[in-house]
Amino acid sequence: MEKKLKPSLRENKRYLLLETKASKEEIEQAILDYVGALGLAKAGLVFVRENVIAVNREKVNEVRAALCIFHKLIKVVRVSGTIKGLERLK
Repeated sequence: MEKKLKPSLRENKRYLLLETKASKEEIEQAILDYVGALGLAKAGLVFVRENVIAVNREKVNEVRAALCIFHKLIKVVRVSGTIKGLERLK
């Protein structure tokens, strides 16, 4: 049985609601091009839903910048600490 991490040791995530027609691979490539492999690993990118990604709290600005300068249109509509918070303004 695996031991759970203490809440103080867990990585704090922020959820980004995206407006795009880009695929998961293209979103990942956009972040990889801008922040590099180490930055992508530190961001802890997780695809939660079709247009929702989770990233490390400390790397939100870098991820937003990477998505803005990508050649395909990837717009960050909203950033929230919870998934429920993203759904409130849909």
